[in-house]
Amino acid sequence: MRDQIHDMSVLTDKVMGHITPGMDAGSIQLNIPPSSRARFEFFNGFYSGRGDFAAPKSGPCVSLMSAWHCCNSRKALSSIILPQEESGGDCCSWNGVECDNSTGHVIVLDLSSSYLKGSINSGSSLFRLVHLEWLSLKDNVFNNSEIPSEIRNLSRLTSLDLSHSNFSGHVLSEILELSELKFLDLSGNSLKLRKPGLGSLLEKLTNLHGLVLSDVKISSSVPNVSANFSSLTSLILSNCDLREEFPTGIFKLPTLQFLSLQSNQELTGYLPDIQGSHPLLKLSLANTSFFGQLPESIGNFKSLDYLDINNCHFSGKLPRSLGNLTALKYLDLSCNNFSGPIPPSVGNLNQLMSLNFYYNNFSGEIPSSLANLTHLVYLSLSTNSFDHGTLSWIGKQTNLTYLDLSNANLTGKIPSSLRNLTQISILYLWGNKLDGQIPPWIGNLTKLSEIKFQENILSGSIPESLFKLENLELLYLQKNQLTGILKLDSFLELKNLTGLQLSGNNLSLLNNVSIIATPRRFKLLGLASCNLSEFPSFLRSQHELEFLELADNKIHGQIPNWFKDVGKETLQYLNLGFNFLTGFQELPTALPWSSLEVFNLEFNMLQGSLPHPPPTISSYLVSNNSLSGEIPPMICKLSSLLVLDLSNNNLTGMLPPCLVILSDSLKVLNLRNNHFSGAIPPTYTKSCRLSMMGLSQNQLQGRIPRSLANCTQIEVLILGNNQISDTFPSWLGTLPKLKVLILRANRLHGVIGKPQTKSEFSKLQIIDPQTIG
Repeated sequence: MRDQIHDMSVLTDKVMGHITPGMDAGSIQLNIPPSSRARFEFFNGFYSGRGDFAAPKSGPCVSLMSAWHCCNSRKALSSIILPQEESGGDCCSWNGVECDNSTGHVIVLDLSSSYLKGSINSGSSLFRLVHLEWLSLKDNVFNNSEIPSEIRNLSRLTSLDLSHSNFSGHVLSEILELSELKFLDLSGNSLKLRKPGLGSLLEKLTNLHGLVLSDVKISSSVPNVSANFSSLTSLILSNCDLREEFPTGIFKLPTLQFLSLQSNQELTGYLPDIQGSHPLLKLSLANTSFFGQLPESIGNFKSLDYLDINNCHFSGKLPRSLGNLTALKYLDLSCNNFSGPIPPSVGNLNQLMSLNFYYNNFSGEIPSSLANLTHLVYLSLSTNSFDHGTLSWIGKQTNLTYLDLSNANLTGKIPSSLRNLTQISILYLWGNKLDGQIPPWIGNLTKLSEIKFQENILSGSIPESLFKLENLELLYLQKNQLTGILKLDSFLELKNLTGLQLSGNNLSLLNNVSIIATPRRFKLLGLASCNLSEFPSFLRSQHELEFLELADNKIHGQIPNWFKDVGKETLQYLNLGFNFLTGFQELPTALPWSSLEVFNLEFNMLQGSLPHPPPTISSYLVSNNSLSGEIPPMICKLSSLLVLDLSNNNLTGMLPPCLVILSDSLKVLNLRNNHFSGAIPPTYTKSCRLSMMGLSQNQLQGRIPRSLANCTQIEVLILGNNQISDTFPSWLGTLPKLKVLILRANRLHGVIGKPQTKSEFSKLQIIDPQTIG
């Protein structure tokens, strides 16, 4: 969606257009001067395969190879440099070339997006074009080669663009010798600016109007250079690993129009007071650590049309002067700590196309003045704490294609004013307290592709009109109070639907689907609590599923063989818990889903041994079944495992010693109420990440391992109802997060002493030692 709005990523092109000369060379007829011969030889190296660059095998440069014999004449080289119909023209009229009218010297060379590939040799004839003032090699492929030091020979350059051309290595000090530069763009490469650093570059190149260094790793602070750059119009330092506090003086540069510091997480700073009108057009501080309140003087940026400060640390109330920024088209304040009401003056921003206030602490009523923002295409007020108020104004936003009012403390019915949003494609109202029925007019919003109404109090049946939304791709209605009997066929007739979530309602789905009629398309299916008594037959054709939830139904018997092919290579989440399943029709040694991360079969009637999960598994949940046998040693090879719950089964044997190694990644280990015997594995290291360990109701013996003191993240430790013989483990008091400690029905002895310091057992809320002998 945001791609349709003006994005900061296009700043480079705008900056370049702002400060580079025109490219129209006209029809100049000149003899070929020496600099033109150098240009010929440079192209020869590019395309003939004899010098600097590998010859292309296809594309518009191919004709250059056969024409290269004329390098000392004025013949065509290729369609990139000279159109076919002008093959007899002068070289100064070639595409991308401009010559000085008086001397005939080449002063402009534009080879951007010219299929150039290879590396530039230090002896390249390019560096003999000493009268060049404007050079662009952007959008080519220079194979991670370094920028040659001979670039310093082009001392008359005023504009140099090497962006997105696969250069690497260090930015050389020779760049600093190009003292005439007004525009420099090194963005989109794998370059580092260390020696010289940013300070040296800014100190030497004082004529710069535009500096674009996005993705160049600078890894330093930004020097205060405001005194040297009275003509700077553009400063783009996105994703440069900048650090420390940004100098406020740069914001006050009198000609600054474009400033982007986004994606420098360690860069701090604040917006200073600005006195008088300022020409800034675009400002992005997104994904930095800028903080503080927006000053009232922000209203002095009256030309600003793009403001993105999302994911920073700004706080406080929005100033009313924000409404003075009447040129704004894009405003993103999301993921900050702003509070208080949205000022009604925001309604003055009647040029806005995108407004994002997501994830703040705004309160009060949503101002009705937002009705004035009739150009809005994107609106997100999600995850705030608004008071309930009328949303009748929303119906005036008839250009909206994206509306997110989720988790915004809304109550009452779904606003009827939404029926006017005939262009809407994405509609999110989830996580509120909306009640009543889903209105039938929803079917009139024919461009809807995503509906997310989950986690409300919606009731009644799903309207028939919803099944007429031919563009619908996602439909999330889970965790409401919807009722009724529905045919699965109704949903399958929505040909573009890839995500369907109906879990947690009071629906009954009829499984009457033709296998042949069902295409392979679903990626997400949530059909928990839908009164299913068997596996839906249409799942046979769902080979691209990533998420499948069939929990809390009435599915009984065995898991059929064909089910192993459901999302065999794509399935990541599978929840079949709370059914009446007895096992697999043919028990596999290993689970067949190669990408599976969450496997949940808890609260069924499974028998037999544990099936081996794939290496990708992070949660393995099979509690409350009748599984038997031992824990296979391969379980300890699951380096991604975070949660292992085998509780309430009939498992036997000793705990694998390698569980200690698994604790370096594992957060929850629940083996309660089985028949395990032997000792608790003894050697836990300081990298232990366990937050919960449940081993109660087994036949474990021996002592409580003293190395558990290394598990400093543990909050719940349940060891009761075993045969542990030990003194009371007062040393557990050093665990800083321990809240629950259950030791009852063991063979502990000794005295429970009083904690020697206030820090011992400081977070403990529940302790059950029962009797200490």
